Amino acid sequence: MNQEVLLNNTQTKAKKDTLKEVTAPVRNDLSIFRSFFKKEISSDVFLLDQIINYLLRQKGKEIRPTLVFMTARMFGTVDQRSFIAATMIELLHTATLIHDDVVDEADKRRGFLSINKIWRNKAGVLLGDFLLSKGLLIALEHKEYQLLHVLSDAVKKMSEGELRQLKTSNLFNMTEQRYFQIISEKTASLISACCQCGAIAATDNETILSEMKDIGLNIGIAFQIKDDLFDYGIDDIGKPRRNDIKERKVTLPLIYALEHGSRKENLVIRRLMRKRKKTGKDIDRIVSFVHEKEGLKLAEQKMKQFTESALNSLRALPVTSGYDDFEALVNFIITRKK
Repeated sequence: MNQEVLLNNTQTKAKKDTLKEVTAPVRNDLSIFRSFFKKEISSDVFLLDQIINYLLRQKGKEIRPTLVFMTARMFGTVDQRSFIAATMIELLHTATLIHDDVVDEADKRRGFLSINKIWRNKAGVLLGDFLLSKGLLIALEHKEYQLLHVLSDAVKKMSEGELRQLKTSNLFNMTEQRYFQIISEKTASLISACCQCGAIAATDNETILSEMKDIGLNIGIAFQIKDDLFDYGIDDIGKPRRNDIKERKVTLPLIYALEHGSRKENLVIRRLMRKRKKTGKDIDRIVSFVHEKEGLKLAEQKMKQFTESALNSLRALPVTSGYDDFEALVNFIITRKK
């Protein structure tokens, strides 16, 4: 079966799945995880406890803990190590989101007013620090030094990716190579850590651990490309659109479109992208250009290549059970609507 047929089969299957259906195989694991997570971040500091309770109401898609549990199921069983790994990852992920909202001066997160909007930036920064410290303490309390090493490396890469993007964005010198380097660090490193930690919790097979790290990286890259595609989409995805354009972020759809534009067209689009305050007409012009030059189509093809590379590598591993569940989750990631 050729790659194109495989990709079409993948997309067709995934379109039938909802997030609830995809996560059904680990529904009980996620329920235990939520209780474990809530217990770990509880505090007797009134203000902190108040903010945490507000935070817990903002339930996300839980893709990262799901990846941990599904990976563990493929190579063993879900046990306490799996819950520790998922909790550490969720603490890290939540902390980075809170810090991102402070940096971006965001007003909302997942349909709720952001922490920094209600309690101001100082509380947001301190809450993020608290969550990061809890992740470290959980690892130390349970002597999970291998998990700590993996997640510490992920934090380092995520920070480097953010700083690299900041510099590249200011210089407006984004290339395809730089783009993939940035998203590999910023986003994919944590997805990679999810798969790696899930495997660590279930096996000590070094080949599996190494392969799941790379598989997770490819999934994470596909995940970020999907997010970047949303910004140039025309359907209602239930979240703010055109944010990348407004913030002058050059992502893969625009990179590919510029590769196929004329010199004159590219000069116009680059000038519009440089503007700090864009009109609706400016934004529409940029979006139309990306569509006309097939930037979305080319970026989607690249996303599918990374997805299939991950699944092909996984097929070569000694999976004991749960491969179909993991594949359904990966397919959901690249076909989700928001």
